[in-house]
Amino acid sequence: MKEMSTKKLLGIAGLAWLFDAMDVGILSFIIAALKEDWNLTAEQMSWIGSINSIGMAVGAFFFGLLSDKIGRKTVFIITLLLFSIGSGLSAFTTTLAVFLLLRFFIGMGLGGELPVASTLVSESSPTKDRGRMVVLLESFWAAGWLIAAIISYFVIPQFGWRLALILTALPAFYAIYLRMKLPDSKKFKSIQTKSNVWKNIAAVWSKKYVKQTAVLWVLWFSVVFSYYGMFLWLPSVVMMKGYSLVQSFEYVLIMTIAQLPGYFSAAWLIERIGRKFVLSLYLFGTALSAFFFGFSDTTSELLISGIFLSFFNLGAWGALYAYTPELYPTEIRGTGAGMAASFGRIGGIFGPLLVGYLAALKVSMVAIFSIFCAAIIIGALAVLLFGQETKALELE
Repeated sequence: MKEMSTKKLLGIAGLAWLFDAMDVGILSFIIAALKEDWNLTAEQMSWIGSINSIGMAVGAFFFGLLSDKIGRKTVFIITLLLFSIGSGLSAFTTTLAVFLLLRFFIGMGLGGELPVASTLVSESSPTKDRGRMVVLLESFWAAGWLIAAIISYFVIPQFGWRLALILTALPAFYAIYLRMKLPDSKKFKSIQTKSNVWKNIAAVWSKKYVKQTAVLWVLWFSVVFSYYGMFLWLPSVVMMKGYSLVQSFEYVLIMTIAQLPGYFSAAWLIERIGRKFVLSLYLFGTALSAFFFGFSDTTSELLISGIFLSFFNLGAWGALYAYTPELYPTEIRGTGAGMAASFGRIGGIFGPLLVGYLAALKVSMVAIFSIFCAAIIIGALAVLLFGQETKALELE
C-alpha cells in the first residue's frame, strides 16, 4: 500500500479500535456501578471481568485461525458485528447471568478483532514505519479509554450504567460502514495456497518458531494477566482505598490521560531502539508503578503511581502488538498472533478473579499488586533475554 493508503487504513482500523477500548474501559466503571445497583459481592464482580477474558481467549484463537483462511478484512467485520450487537443488548439486561453471557460474546468479538487488526496494519505498512504504525493503532485504545472515563464520570452517576453502555455501542456501526471499503492485506492475497488449520497450528510450534512462540506466550500472559487484573479493578480499588464512586471515576480519568503519552513515546522509540528494549523498558516501568500503587496511601501517591502505571503499561501494549505479527510469515501470521493473544487472555481470566477473591479474604492491595509486579517482571525478562529483535526486518 502507498503511504496515504496506510494512513487511511490506520484511521479506519484505529476508529474501530477506539470503540473496542470504550467498551473494555467502560466495563471497569460499570463493575463499580453494578456493585451498588445489584449488590454484587467481590467474587461476582471479578467474574464480570473474567468472563470477558474467556470470550476474548476463544475469539482470539478461533478468529486468528479464520483470518489465515478467509482473510483479515472479513474477520475484521465479523468480529466488530459480534462485539457491537452484544454491547447494545447488554444495556438491557436485568440479571447478572444474562449480562455475563453477553460479555462472553462481546469478548469473542474483541479478542478476535485486536490481533487481526494489528496483523492487517502490520502487513500493509512500509518496513521502516511498521512498528510505529501498529503502536499508533494501539494509541486509539487510550483515546477510547479516555472517552469511556469521560462518559462514566458524567453519565453513570446521573443517568445510570445502561445509557453509558448504549453510548459505547452506537458508534461501532459507523466502523462497519468504513470497513466495507477496506481492502484486504496484499500479503495475504498474494498467498497462492492457503494451509489448513491444523498445519498452521503445528507450524507455530515447529522447531523454526518454537523459541519465539514460547517467549510470546509468556509475554502475552504476563501483560494480559496484570492489565486486566489491575485496570478492570482500578475504580473499585480506588473505592476500596476509601474514596467515593464519583471520586474514583475522577481519579481514574486523570490516570487514563497518561495512556496517550505512553503510546506516543513508545511509537517514537520503537523504530529507534527496537521492539525488545521498548517492551522491556516499559514493562519494568509498569512493574515499579504497580508496586508503588499498591503501597499508595495519600491521594497524591495514588494519582502519581496511577499515572505512571497507565503511561508504562499502555506503552508496553503498543510495543506488544507491533512485535507479535512480525515473528511469523504471512501464511501463519494470523494463527500465530491469535494463539499468542488467546493464551494471554487466559491470564485475563485469572487476573480479575485473583483480585476479587483475595480482596474478599481481606488480603492487602500491597500484596495483590506485588503479585502483578512479579508477573510483569517475568514477561520483561523473557523478552529481554530470549526474544528475537524484529526492527527493520522484512516480513516474509
